[in-house]
Amino acid sequence: MGFEDRYEKITECVAGELNLLKTLINEELSGLNSGVEKFDVMLTKFIGSKSKHIRPVLAFLYLKSKGLEVDEKQIKFQAVIELIHNASLIHDDVIDGSQLRRSEKSLNANLGNHLSVIGGDFVLSYVLKYLVDLGKIELLEMVAKTMEKMCLGEVKQYYTRYEIPTLEDYLEKTYAKTGALFCLALSGAEYLASGKVSDETEEFAKNFGTAFQIRDDIKNIVNNIPNGDIANGIYTAPVIFSGDITEPLAGVEKAKSLLDNYIRKSAFYLNQSDNVYKRALTELLELVDNE
Repeated sequence: MGFEDRYEKITECVAGELNLLKTLINEELSGLNSGVEKFDVMLTKFIGSKSKHIRPVLAFLYLKSKGLEVDEKQIKFQAVIELIHNASLIHDDVIDGSQLRRSEKSLNANLGNHLSVIGGDFVLSYVLKYLVDLGKIELLEMVAKTMEKMCLGEVKQYYTRYEIPTLEDYLEKTYAKTGALFCLALSGAEYLASGKVSDETEEFAKNFGTAFQIRDDIKNIVNNIPNGDIANGIYTAPVIFSGDITEPLAGVEKAKSLLDNYIRKSAFYLNQSDNVYKRALTELLELVDNE
């Protein structure tokens, strides 16, 4: 059984919540009426394209493992997370000049860079709308701080291209670019449910998000993705461990050990309950670690 099949099996216990999330996003975006049909169609298609929705899945499983309710507000907050993620993908593709996203033409390949930047900004307008609807100033502050981290992570990456970073700098950038949004997905969800955020939740999400990015970085090297990280001067864990941009595969095993370390750290912060959602989270950790 491959990654996709195993992942789908893991998400079955939150399929109802996931469908509500997809419906909310699709119904909102289906009402786009910019006056430019191609813009509306392409942006709607991009947001609605097949996705793992791994941040909301993680949040739904985590909340339910702790006996917390996933209500309409939780669905709306995870829509915020998905839209921030999608806006960042749109902008990333413009920056990288990527022509493909999720095995299909990227938004900038269809609309050009100028309209794609506007499209990403437009998606972020829905983020603001949902946050206003939720009426929690604390969530707005959390979102603002997270987006600041994400942007600064990208800025730092840009100005350190073609330099092999220290492992510490790499992990700091990895958290800023990827881990921070995972942390927001779970911390914001817990705040909505209980009015507080535990250290355990933040640590679980931070370590999982970092592990997830390390996994992607390893796959980028192993699969020799065209116009990938090395071609763009972005040197990740395998290059750091090999010390040589011409032989990144030499650092893959140590990068896998680093990934395993962050997965184990994440597992340490899971609550001690034994239910279907906790077991699904454990299976998800194993899947990310081994696929």
